[in-house]
Amino acid sequence: MFVRMLKLDEAVRETYDLSSLKVAVHAAAPCPTDVKRAMIDWWGPVLDEYYSSTEGAGITFITAEQWLRKPGSVGQAGVGIIRVCDDNGAEPATSEICTVYFERHERPFAYHNDPDKTTQAQHPRHPTWTTTGDVGYLDEDGFLFLTDRKAFMIISGGVNIYPQEIEDVLALHPKVFDLAVIGVPDPEMGESVKAVIQPAAGATPGLELADELRSYLRERIAHYKVPSSFDFVAELPRTPTGKLVKGKLRERYL
Repeated sequence: MFVRMLKLDEAVRETYDLSSLKVAVHAAAPCPTDVKRAMIDWWGPVLDEYYSSTEGAGITFITAEQWLRKPGSVGQAGVGIIRVCDDNGAEPATSEICTVYFERHERPFAYHNDPDKTTQAQHPRHPTWTTTGDVGYLDEDGFLFLTDRKAFMIISGGVNIYPQEIEDVLALHPKVFDLAVIGVPDPEMGESVKAVIQPAAGATPGLELADELRSYLRERIAHYKVPSSFDFVAELPRTPTGKLVKGKLRERYL
């Protein structure tokens, strides 16, 4: 929603009086840093963000003022204790990427009538720690930064690539209306990076647009992360509330 509003003509955006706007709360999906900064520039420091999950083991919060000091963060724990660790329970040094868990002893979470799924959401050695599979890191002040979903991570030639980084760079490109980056099978590298693009109105899908987006990315991220292939589609699979169903998209290519 932020991206689509930011892609409105500036003349349209300037017609709205935002002086009465006191707070806007967002959550449910990682917000690209450039997008959130542009929204704060437009609306002012009124954007509050939280990070949680259906499992409800914990919540982080961050205000716009805090975010401007810690761009990209989803905040500090407000409920529960954040644990960023590996399967052995080892918590790495600051800024190292691992699975994000919330520790909470009161009312431990369980899926209804599904003990196997409950076990999968728990840390192997700490049943009071639960996760939805997000990966990220904590900084020296305890602010959490999400990198992506562990299930979406692409391993290409033995190197970990997080689609979210690539998606964030392309989110505001004027010729991109919607997009998703996924890993697809590759006989040599194990997986390769594919960008699935819904072009913006007036943009012509094809090799020329793919080359333009590839060049745009090469100027902004490491070359090995740039998608080796681009597909153009009329629409990406999303839930009625707008959340991208990336698993369904990946199934098309598996």
